[in-house]
Amino acid sequence: MRILLLGKGGQVGWELQRSLSVLGEVLALDFDTTELDGVPVCGDFSQPERVAQTVRTLKPDVIVNAAAHTAVDKAQSEPDVARLLNATTPGLIALEAKKLGAWLMHFSTDYVFDGSGTTPWLETDAPAPLNVYGQTKLEGEQAITQSGCQHVMLRTSWVYGARGGNFAKTMLKLAQEREELKVINDQVGAPTGADVLADVTAQIIAHTRMASGDVSGIYHCVAAGQTTWFDYANHVLGFARSINPAMHIKAQVLPVPTSEFPTPAQRPHNSRLNTDKLQHTYGLTLPHWQTGVSRMLTEFLEQS
Repeated sequence: MRILLLGKGGQVGWELQRSLSVLGEVLALDFDTTELDGVPVCGDFSQPERVAQTVRTLKPDVIVNAAAHTAVDKAQSEPDVARLLNATTPGLIALEAKKLGAWLMHFSTDYVFDGSGTTPWLETDAPAPLNVYGQTKLEGEQAITQSGCQHVMLRTSWVYGARGGNFAKTMLKLAQEREELKVINDQVGAPTGADVLADVTAQIIAHTRMASGDVSGIYHCVAAGQTTWFDYANHVLGFARSINPAMHIKAQVLPVPTSEFPTPAQRPHNSRLNTDKLQHTYGLTLPHWQTGVSRMLTEFLEQS
């Protein structure tokens, strides 16, 4: 199997290089990749026609798109750039996938919804984005669907990676420096590891290539359980203390509403996603969010 991975340098893309390697030949590109084994290529989503030409040149069996404009607040001030990266280029990639008969794996977000209510969102619920990022990601979904290519789109939320910075590491650092930490307590979701998304993607590809039925469509993929950012922070600090009682965590964590931290882009309060469709279709059991966060913290603290 020949797999083209776009966005290899991101949180999910980094993990996908590992998880996809067991499935076949992985051609991994980032935004600054210009050559692959002597062949001119382009992974820069600001150049959609060149990315489309790259797909035509490499002729993959599966395309995995982990590239996107994910700077939510920045997208508010540069909607054209966000639309190009999140909708226009993925749409062209989907058209090329259709011509090749290739499968397209694509990642989307709970931000396509308005975050109202307290019920986990279903794939069939009506989208109503609150911000430019969510709107452009929705337009990307629509372009891929309209292309007619075989595809699986995974909507996810609250993604973190073990590599680089993340919310948990930030909380640990600040809790050792400050006497008080204010953390939002009225947004609900499930912290989901990039490694989980990568492993699920690999399992879907392995299953989909052998599937006899039509599994093309949108699926929700987040870790099990739910929490607020406030409770998430408390879990992180409590777990860190249990691993290293000598760690000097002095901050008191205080719950505050979203309104305490105004941002250019409005955030949804309800980021819960119902994952029944994914689990039933592919026979998967998604791990609890605390399991992934605790494992990531264990590795991080042992290396510190």
